[in-house]
Amino acid sequence: MSQSGGTTIPLEHNTVRFVDNFSAGTRGSVSAEYFLEQGYAVIFMHRIKSLEPFSRQFQKFLDLLQVSDNSENPVITVLPEYTQKVATILRKYREALDQGKLLQLTFTTLSEYLWLLRSACQALAPLGNGAILYLAAAVSDFYIPSNEMSVHKIPSSGPPTISLHLVPKILAPLVSLWVPKAFVISFKLETDENLLISKARTALNKYHHNLVIANMLQTRKQQVIIVSKETEYSLSLTDEQLDNGEEIEQLIVNDLVEKHAKFIGSDEVS
Repeated sequence: MSQSGGTTIPLEHNTVRFVDNFSAGTRGSVSAEYFLEQGYAVIFMHRIKSLEPFSRQFQKFLDLLQVSDNSENPVITVLPEYTQKVATILRKYREALDQGKLLQLTFTTLSEYLWLLRSACQALAPLGNGAILYLAAAVSDFYIPSNEMSVHKIPSSGPPTISLHLVPKILAPLVSLWVPKAFVISFKLETDENLLISKARTALNKYHHNLVIANMLQTRKQQVIIVSKETEYSLSLTDEQLDNGEEIEQLIVNDLVEKHAKFIGSDEVS
């Protein structure tokens, strides 16, 4: 299972306003493509209107098209310079769907995400150690309990006072109860480099999952640090690789696939 995008925190039951984050869903959507290339079937949980596998490569899709001058029977085609790229990506997308290897599920709010995650875990639990949970969604850290939320739109007559509560850490029941045999990867994004590794290790020690992928906000597209209980090491792209359109998610997924195979093998031996 791969996740993508952020969750919203409604401020009213009849929601007009909400708290959000900047996540566009890049890491999750790109990684889903590479997991499919590696032969995995992917449940892709994503925020509505965030990036999706394959289509994320055509953010301005109309710019790729041309239409004939025949007003009665217009013919729409892809511009010649984009035809090969569109055809390649479309084939990969159709192959994933035809083989039943890609299931896309959408969420918007935190509560929708949590219920969807629980249901997905129930579906994956029978796979045992064959399941990977790639928890790349930007889940909100704070929320407003339902009984403290305004029913209608908060009046704009003056600045409101809003009391936010900490969201319970869902990793605890996920790892210990929902999918106890799965290979679970969480993410840690920081802006202070001095806190990055210590927070990643704190999460591993607290929730007892397999890996944390730690990254800095400013360099997240070029470098990540893979943190396990025993080791830590960097995966990175050079400036030249980045300029050439290479994606660090390919390095991440390749690394995880190797680790997952060893994880399955160690369970079989034991």
